[in-house]
Amino acid sequence: MVTYEDVKAAAERLRGVAHRTPVATSRTLDERTGARLLLKCENLQRAGAFKFRGAYNAIAKLRPEERARGILTYSSGNHAQAIALASRLLGARATIVMPGNAPATKRRATEGYGARIVPYDPATAKREEIAEGLRREGDPVLIPPYDHADVVAGQGTAAKELIEEAGELDLLLVCCGGGGLLSGSALSARALAPRCRVVGVEPELADDATRSFKTGILHTVSNPPTIADGARTPSLGTLTFPLVRQYVDDMVTVSDEDLVRAMRFVWERMKLVVEPTGVLGLAAAFSGKVAVQGQRVGVILSGGNVDLAWAAELFGRLPPEA
Repeated sequence: MVTYEDVKAAAERLRGVAHRTPVATSRTLDERTGARLLLKCENLQRAGAFKFRGAYNAIAKLRPEERARGILTYSSGNHAQAIALASRLLGARATIVMPGNAPATKRRATEGYGARIVPYDPATAKREEIAEGLRREGDPVLIPPYDHADVVAGQGTAAKELIEEAGELDLLLVCCGGGGLLSGSALSARALAPRCRVVGVEPELADDATRSFKTGILHTVSNPPTIADGARTPSLGTLTFPLVRQYVDDMVTVSDEDLVRAMRFVWERMKLVVEPTGVLGLAAAFSGKVAVQGQRVGVILSGGNVDLAWAAELFGRLPPEA
């Protein structure tokens, strides 16, 4: 089981390597929600997302002879980029199993960091099975996107920094795909702000973690059609499921339209480029799916890797704001 001590150790490994991302505020956002919102801008992290934290922590912990075998993972984009960059920084080769329909910007960035991409069709193949075949062929070290102790510990450093800078929080809103960021964030919140409620946020179209949390039974989804590509994970992991159940207070879902509205706000009013998955937590506050009035609310903006033309198309589907 991962503990807050692991998060603290990860923070030391990341010191001077990962960006200590800023905490942004908006008077307009506070007025609209009736709360004080403090946004941790992981869209400004290296490789464009919080994923760099867990990827670097996991690879940095490997022995030199392990890194020499190469690094293998599977990802729709942000973890792929993070593993590719961290591997380059630490002198390891990276191979990424990536869906053929992954955003082009994420694929180009992953290749730009020097990784080899193995594409697959998510409608006909399972990425875990492809990765296992590659592992048997060449014996690289597999570092999955979220169900890995060192990845969870690294992700928890984002919330650690947020609470250290912002002070006591009443509520922390965190996006959830496979639960790595949510698990690590909850560990940090329990240690640094024990009265803070931690709420995970998923897309309505990919609500497996919410159903798992509420029933105590692990649920799965298959290729959910949400625009939040970072939350299209099939389920929580064997490590993250019990962590979420133990340390998270609640789970909620938001619609894809909620995501686009929250994206448009931070792009237009705060000049922050954030992807759909990245605004899951903010959308919960912005849409009223979580009651935030009168509270100090931390929100992790998890990433900003998004195709600009596609985002503009999404914004164009919304009616103008009043």
